[in-house]
Amino acid sequence: MRLLFIGDVVGSLGRQMLTDYLPRLKQKYHPQVTIVNGENAAAGRGITEKIYKKFLQDGVDVVTMGNHTWDNKAIFDFIPDAKKMIRPANFPAGTPGKGIVYVKVNAIELAVINLQARSFMVDLDDPFRVGDQLIAEAQKRTPYIFVDFHGETTSEKQAMGWFADGRVSAVVGTHTHVQTNDARILPKGTAYLTDVGMTGPYDGILGMKKGPIIEKFLTALPHRFEVIDEGRGILSACVIDLDKEGHAKKIETIVINDDRPFRE
Repeated sequence: MRLLFIGDVVGSLGRQMLTDYLPRLKQKYHPQVTIVNGENAAAGRGITEKIYKKFLQDGVDVVTMGNHTWDNKAIFDFIPDAKKMIRPANFPAGTPGKGIVYVKVNAIELAVINLQARSFMVDLDDPFRVGDQLIAEAQKRTPYIFVDFHGETTSEKQAMGWFADGRVSAVVGTHTHVQTNDARILPKGTAYLTDVGMTGPYDGILGMKKGPIIEKFLTALPHRFEVIDEGRGILSACVIDLDKEGHAKKIETIVINDDRPFRE
């Protein structure tokens, strides 16, 4: 099985990059399942039903989320019916939505789990304990298990990778918007990448306009951050190959921008 995972889609530029390049990526890599993190898709904050449906039309199979899940209040109107969208599973009990979804691939299934870290973030339920429970649940149905671990610190993401090694097919981090250079296969067969990076504006700071952020660092005063909605774009992703036992055999990172143009 081959998976394509595209990192945090930020604003209209990110959505356009996805629309423009996903068909070309599918033609080149032929993934069986395409997963996209969409928590920043609506002007950098949350997601709308229209955007969610456009992702599916573009060929996305699963949309994962993160700490900005609830920033666009429109999500409460459609998340109960969004069967292909998951939010971090370690939100408190009673939170709308779900944290795991199963995708049919011919005669087999892929389980996709979304978890959120706690270091320098909201103190949610323990992602390791919740993840342990969901991994055990998924293993009863399939050996193919993908985890999007949405977190701030490298150490917590690495800890999740080692914690899940041999029990899931892949642990790939999101949230920091900068792709890391540590893609590897852990000893027991789990593909790992600390952060897949973002899909959105290329000439900003994590997808946002530079000026207010620089000014905040200069003055220590609060400033409103705004997503860049025009200019050059970047797409960040990874491709993961799994064997019949659900173990990862290869993980390859992808970056598309003006400095690294896409090659067919």
